[in-house]
Amino acid sequence: MHLLLTEPGDESLLTDELKRMFVGAETEIVAPGLLRTAVTLQASAPPVLAFARQTLPDAHAVSAASIREWGERLFEVTSRLPEGQPWRLHLAPHYGGEGAGENRMRFIHEAFRELLRKKRRYLLRAWEESEVPFRESTSLVQLLLTAPDAGFLSVSIAPHPWQLRHCVWPFPKGELPVASDKSAPSRAFAKLLEAEQRLGLRIAADETCVDLGACPGSWTYVAVNRGARVIAVDRSSLREDLMANPLVSFQQGDAFKFVPEAPVDWLLCDVIAAPERSIGLVLDWVQERRCRRFIVTIKFKGQADYAKLEPLKHTLPPLCKEFFLTRLCANKNEACVMGTLLDSPSPRLT
Repeated sequence: MHLLLTEPGDESLLTDELKRMFVGAETEIVAPGLLRTAVTLQASAPPVLAFARQTLPDAHAVSAASIREWGERLFEVTSRLPEGQPWRLHLAPHYGGEGAGENRMRFIHEAFRELLRKKRRYLLRAWEESEVPFRESTSLVQLLLTAPDAGFLSVSIAPHPWQLRHCVWPFPKGELPVASDKSAPSRAFAKLLEAEQRLGLRIAADETCVDLGACPGSWTYVAVNRGARVIAVDRSSLREDLMANPLVSFQQGDAFKFVPEAPVDWLLCDVIAAPERSIGLVLDWVQERRCRRFIVTIKFKGQADYAKLEPLKHTLPPLCKEFFLTRLCANKNEACVMGTLLDSPSPRLT
């Protein structure tokens, strides 16, 4: 049994996505934003679930009457972790309102750490408190409380978290706080920052970016503040300070018709368009190898649009060293596709 977390209200979207990928897939809503399913998550063909915020593989129900007992439950399962290899722990509540259960999780964390300090110091030394992408050697323990005395426990032994990294995120509950910056042209900049963190890469100084549909310039703003050079394409101008920035080359025109003279480091696109146009754009850019990396927003209009994401799951992985498709915490009625191209792409099937 696996548990899948999703944005509350998106349960039906995730259920439909599972049924498109797994014939006869059955799901059960355990709590708002929490589904249970028995589909097989194969490491050889890891699923890409755009509407799953986080996955707890092989989760089982657990209970405990006190903080100490919760610490003991965690201590028991850590005996399965490989000695001398890194591992991580995700503790998170999934009940009550905002902030509910946070203190309890902190006390459980402290009680568990104290048990390790007394009885399994070797695991304490290998414990990684990090949110960078998983390595092949990283194991993951997840405890999700659905009530103060009940929850679900998942233990994924390396290399399983790395193999399932397209649906198992290195952040508790798969959530990241939405960034805030009042100096940015709009709040859209937060999507780019979150996408970078999920991809495990950042736009860097002296890199070249193309920002399609750039107006008013929030994604260009992030790139030039890092020292990158940006070709910004839109029918409308960017904010005045960005138009005057020597790192920005503005080209007025149709974002979907622009082709760079030479491959660039980053394709950035947050354009307002029908999903099939944005999907076609990213497929064209990747197949023609016009960029090394890409972050593109796919915006939806109605529920029928969600199934249009499926071609991305099949076409992009053979062309990419890394590939993610997910609904960001900073997204509204949209999803984000991001990835890094292979240095030498696999031959296309004919």
